Amino acid sequence: MKPFAQFALAGCLLFAAGTAHADEAKFLQSFNGNFAGKGTVQVTTDVPNASVSCSFKSNATSTSLSLDGNCRGLVLVTRAISANLKVTGAKYNGIYVGSRTGPAQLNGSRSGNAINLGIGWAKEVNGDRKARMTVEKRGENGIRLTVTDTDPKTGKSVVTSRIDLQRT
Repeated sequence: MKPFAQFALAGCLLFAAGTAHADEAKFLQSFNGNFAGKGTVQVTTDVPNASVSCSFKSNATSTSLSLDGNCRGLVLVTRAISANLKVTGAKYNGIYVGSRTGPAQLNGSRSGNAINLGIGWAKEVNGDRKARMTVEKRGENGIRLTVTDTDPKTGKSVVTSRIDLQRT
């Protein structure tokens, strides 16, 4: 490849990377604010799901997103929940706190308006230590948090948690 063509190609790649970073920063910062909402949580696939009410404070920078809050269910049970993510290039990683098994590892990437994350639980849940979490931006003022896991009896994917939040 000729030197000018190599230089032009390198410049285009740097421009594309800078644009991608700017897009990611704008996307992350759209999560800033306070959110509240309702949803359902199923501790394991063999128990019924419970209704919950949740509130979160979300802080975002150009390279990170943190969701800190609590969910209330069964009238008196409250659980602190948080997810702290960092983005490097197109990859997200971080920690989820709120599971009864202890802190869980999060790793994944964004696709459109959703951050799709693999969860590595601290201990076995539903027969293994793996699940999926999606943090989805819904319109200008909404967030949907969804956790899916595999039912060990059927092998099918099951939504074990879905919480819809609106900016307050």
